[in-house]
Amino acid sequence: MHGPEVELAVIGAGLRGTGYARRARETGRARITAVAEPDRERRTRFAEEHGIDERNVFEDWRDLLDRDRLADAVIISTQDSMHVEPAVRAAELGYHLLVEKPMAPTEKEAAQITEAAERHGVLLAVCHVMRYTRYTETLKEILDAGRIGDVMNIQHLEQVGWWHQAHSFVRGNWSNEAASAPMLLAKACHDLDWIVHIKGALPERVSSFGNLVHFRPERRPGNAADNCLDCPVESTCPYSAKRIYLDCLGDPAKEWWPLSAVTDDHTEHGVLTALREGPYGRCVYASDNDVVDSQVVDLEFGDGTTASFMMTAFAALEHRKTRVFGTHGSIEGDGVNLRVHDFLTDTYSTVVTDTSPGASAAEGHGGGDEVLLDTFVEAVRGKDPTLIRSTGRESLDTHRVVWAAETARRTRTVSTLSPQDRPLTGKTM
Repeated sequence: MHGPEVELAVIGAGLRGTGYARRARETGRARITAVAEPDRERRTRFAEEHGIDERNVFEDWRDLLDRDRLADAVIISTQDSMHVEPAVRAAELGYHLLVEKPMAPTEKEAAQITEAAERHGVLLAVCHVMRYTRYTETLKEILDAGRIGDVMNIQHLEQVGWWHQAHSFVRGNWSNEAASAPMLLAKACHDLDWIVHIKGALPERVSSFGNLVHFRPERRPGNAADNCLDCPVESTCPYSAKRIYLDCLGDPAKEWWPLSAVTDDHTEHGVLTALREGPYGRCVYASDNDVVDSQVVDLEFGDGTTASFMMTAFAALEHRKTRVFGTHGSIEGDGVNLRVHDFLTDTYSTVVTDTSPGASAAEGHGGGDEVLLDTFVEAVRGKDPTLIRSTGRESLDTHRVVWAAETARRTRTVSTLSPQDRPLTGKTM
């Protein structure tokens, strides 16, 4: 414990809000004093776990923010489209803000959050957890020390995971753009933010290609059923909901995520009932999904150097893979370890970071979740914005890169982002 206890309110007691709250309690760095959550069972369970006074337990975030301030800071972990109103109102009341990524589905709403925080003088941190891993810190240290000379190119790969794509982006809450956000914003704003962080500059030009290729009705096997529990080809389908979720039973990490998004009844009967009655049992070829399952983004910076990003559903869920090419050497990274090639001596060395091998949300994103929460609490305690590695203004700028990429993808143009705070425009290729 360092200094006075920080008090936190949580708006949205789902997996992310619950995870951050538990980290605060386990470390003793902060105390949860209020919660707003529309789901009665989640709300009750969360309040009991953290010993929250029943007067500070709310169904609607508006009721929480209608009261005198109940904490030093608030964690906004609602659905993406529901961030802006509580964030702006909380800033007006003087709460410091920890906002789950993406900030908001649109540039206008994200700007509203950023401007509200600046106007009212509160700290704003966005949950770009990849910036907070020891792997990222170590890579930045190597680059900043000039070990590979000037960075010329960056290649970055995100393996979403075949079952994670089916869970979150075909059957789940982020499957439909109108209800959530484009895939690049909902899932990969992390990655474009990370590339900008590693490069130390925003790009000037952005292009992108991506489509929903596989999870479509026309790819459905001829005799497949609408629900996996009724399907004659379920046993041979890699996206079988029955296999994915029943295999979670008995594994505490998988029961936490993804299973808790499906059901709180972690028994075979509970899982099968949820698959029968809810969205997670649907055939992946017969859902209402429309987000892409593959996408590439190319970036050109003002100094003429480039970066490329690829996101694919069709791989194991693992840490991001990155290659950085410089004038004096190159680095190949797997999210945990870095292999450095020195051109002068033509030798290789391996740098082992202490980043956790667990890449998923259940495993804390390689330790990034924990460091993010701890850092935010210390920033609030000391009122020190320099501790925050992804401020509202920085995140707004990197979100703009995402929107530029989406403009490029949809219009088949190259988007120009220059200077960083001006509206994005499309240029014909």
